[in-house]
Amino acid sequence: MPSILPTQEQFEAFNAISDDGPLVMINMLRFKPDTGEGLYETYSRLVTPILDRIGATVIYYGNDTKTFIGDDAWDAVLLVRYPSRSAFMGMITDKEYLEVSQYRTEGLIDSRLYVTRPVWVAA
Repeated sequence: MPSILPTQEQFEAFNAISDDGPLVMINMLRFKPDTGEGLYETYSRLVTPILDRIGATVIYYGNDTKTFIGDDAWDAVLLVRYPSRSAFMGMITDKEYLEVSQYRTEGLIDSRLYVTRPVWVAA
């Protein structure tokens, strides 16, 4: 089933995560045909100053993905490091972000957003 926004249960479970330390969010993205990638690029351009303001960093963005194991197909993968759970929550409830996020919602037909806590980072 396509997913663009979290369910209430997912939102509550995320809010229960410890606020100690950074999180890396893994975004798996599937764009709407024709206009989706362009809308998502607009979202990316507009959200960058918001990410900077809260201390988040884009670690990686890649497209033209190919599946080596499994059967999922995604158009792009995005990894973003947030300084804390509360920084992410503050962002997604911010008025400016809510205005910008329409481009994300309009550009995607499906997505996954995995929450991870870094254990180690390669040098």
